[in-house]
Amino acid sequence: MSNLQVDENGRLRHFLSIEGLNRQILTDILDTAESFSGITDQHIKKVPLLRGRIIVNLFFESSTRTRTTFELAAKRLSADVLNININASATTKGETLLDTLRNLEAMHCDMFIVRHAESGSAHFIAQHAQPHIRVINAGDGRHSHPTQAMLDMLTIRRHKKDFSKLKVAIVGDILHSRVARSQIQALSILGTSEIRVVAPRTLLPAKVQSLGVHAYTDLKEGIRDADVIIMLRLQQERMQGALLPSSHEYFQLYGLTEEKLSCANKDVIIMHPGPINRGIEMDSQVADGPRSVVLQQVSNGIDVRMAVMSMAMGSINTAETTDPNAPNASKETR
Repeated sequence: MSNLQVDENGRLRHFLSIEGLNRQILTDILDTAESFSGITDQHIKKVPLLRGRIIVNLFFESSTRTRTTFELAAKRLSADVLNININASATTKGETLLDTLRNLEAMHCDMFIVRHAESGSAHFIAQHAQPHIRVINAGDGRHSHPTQAMLDMLTIRRHKKDFSKLKVAIVGDILHSRVARSQIQALSILGTSEIRVVAPRTLLPAKVQSLGVHAYTDLKEGIRDADVIIMLRLQQERMQGALLPSSHEYFQLYGLTEEKLSCANKDVIIMHPGPINRGIEMDSQVADGPRSVVLQQVSNGIDVRMAVMSMAMGSINTAETTDPNAPNASKETR
């Protein structure tokens, strides 16, 4: 996958997974995101980096924050954005994913932002897309959610600076979470001192320690002296069978409260990829409290997604955009 994601010059081509990328690329994404942070405060919140480019939000799975922040990020880069209504698209009438891809390529699109319930879908599209097309994974099944992981890394870096000194606890539905997998990979690559996962045994993957984490089934022990706590949503829609006795019992054992937070460091930050199930994953006092950075994560998502899109489009070489036989040549050369 790393060969597909990175071009021959080591620049980001597609962004499909954290796995296979090196620390330099992740650091470049964070640094580039920092360079976009001031745009929010400008009267005109735009830069012309992707002016004339067409970016397609291809969401086969519902989303609010991810799709909206991708759309905002693309518009701030001055790109034209096409949102595909999958429920009304030809795929519901029997058209294959590849046929959908080819039709969008014929419209001279430049980038696909893909969210799909099947693991590996973004990778499949990147493999079969024309050379000038860039693909960003906005979440695929239980596999990966790389931009969410990177906006989380940006949030952590803005508050804690040095990953090498941090103890990070990821709490909740580890088994079904593509976010957790991407977070663990990113934290490991960035040199985090200690990564913990905390969950009931039924929500921990088999051989979870092979991911380079310490596993806990007791919340207070798992968050003891933690610098960062990342709470995860219970993904009931992906659960098969009775993995939990009840939401009430889950909250009693694993829901984050002010009382349980006393085990963590005093300057701990609380994160959540959203949406939050209040009274299940954490109570409102924590979610809205001074240590919560959940809304900052949403804002940081715009900067990170601007960074990833601009870096991927920046790796397009002249041959890809000026070859008269290329699908988008007329647009690029006129």
